[in-house]
Amino acid sequence: MSSPRTVTASRYVTPLREGGSLPAIVEADDDGLYVLKFRGAGQGPKALIAELVAGEVGRLAGLPVPEIVFIELPSDLARTEPDAEIQSLIGASAGLNLALDYLPGSVTFDPLVFQPDARLASAIVWFDAFVCNVDRTARNVNMLMWHRRLWLIDHGAALYFHHAWTNRDQHARSPFPLIKDHVLLKFASMIEEVDAEFAARLSVEKIAAIVELIPEEWLAEDPGFTDKSQQREAYLNYFTTRLASSKVFVQEAIHAHAAHV
Repeated sequence: MSSPRTVTASRYVTPLREGGSLPAIVEADDDGLYVLKFRGAGQGPKALIAELVAGEVGRLAGLPVPEIVFIELPSDLARTEPDAEIQSLIGASAGLNLALDYLPGSVTFDPLVFQPDARLASAIVWFDAFVCNVDRTARNVNMLMWHRRLWLIDHGAALYFHHAWTNRDQHARSPFPLIKDHVLLKFASMIEEVDAEFAARLSVEKIAAIVELIPEEWLAEDPGFTDKSQQREAYLNYFTTRLASSKVFVQEAIHAHAAHV
């Protein structure tokens, strides 16, 4: 897998005051606009790891995720920002961060306005169960409509197991009962068919390549591991086990879908 491009933030445009991470729209040195996720936000680097790994797994699965880039944030960008909180956030995040391509003119997905086809809905439900994304509910859909197409954003709440690595094997084999709250579940009538397709598409080798994309500086010292390479191995082992155990979360999603019909 090719590594995401690296750009440098050249101008802070405006904050997006949504959630706890205070993402922002920034302009980069390639003249593009991006939604920047700050390494120094309250959720820390692990939110960026989740955004990177889950997002690239979604793209590997063929799902519509905006381009993900690494973005260098110069500390002096804070000088022109009058808001003290944002100044502090930029200062705490100087260095390598993560950003997604900004989709100008996009609007929040509304299931009352747009109904996705069964295959796409099922693919998104499967993916969110696979990466344990707790944040695709009617309250917080984390999807946009852009050019009449559905786009998946904000995966920082996925992979929640990595905030406490204990019982990670148990987590990898969990049915993910929170899938019952998924905003697209009622449309997802092809989950079993999608499972067969994704089991072939998401090979261990390809997921290993995604795990290798995690920047070294985002992997904090963890008393549960002797070094950072063990953390990478733990991510890969988690996904390998989860992929082999997909029937567990697939059946959970199928039963939850049946309860919505």
